[in-house]
Amino acid sequence: MKISRKMTIGEFAAIISSYLQSKGISTVLTGGAVVSIYTENKYMSYDADFISPADQKSISKAMQELGFEQHGKEFRHRQTDFFVEFPSGPLAIGNQLVQAESELDFKGYKLKLLSPTQSVMDRLAAYFHWNDLQCLDQAVWIAEKQPIKIHKVKEWAKREGEENKFNNFIKLLKNNQ
Repeated sequence: MKISRKMTIGEFAAIISSYLQSKGISTVLTGGAVVSIYTENKYMSYDADFISPADQKSISKAMQELGFEQHGKEFRHRQTDFFVEFPSGPLAIGNQLVQAESELDFKGYKLKLLSPTQSVMDRLAAYFHWNDLQCLDQAVWIAEKQPIKIHKVKEWAKREGEENKFNNFIKLLKNNQ
């Protein structure tokens, strides 16, 4: 599959992830692109954030081989409006180190990504720590569309010291149902 404007953010990310994996570079998709996938684009992200333990030089070389040009911290391809970033790791949600719990297949291309539960926690982390109300909405939208382990989110929120904001999330989720 070639990178094109017709593909979804999931297909785009899966092609990149599969190619990088073929070069020995492991990745996990995080952030808004995961929200786009799990909400069926109720929230639309054009930014695919991958966490990788690989060094920047190896990532840059592989991305250039795939047809991307680096502009600052972003990698862009002429055939799409989507772009890629590689935020520094390790993979963490709030103050907790995590391992990706999900893998999806997009037309034969594998993509490791945060699970729906982890993605809710990722969005809530932005709400907890920066009062980002857009991320609170995104957490609710994921929970409306995907099965999540609410007890796991609650335990994590307690460890983050954010039980009151977790309760705001629960109220908003119930009001939307």
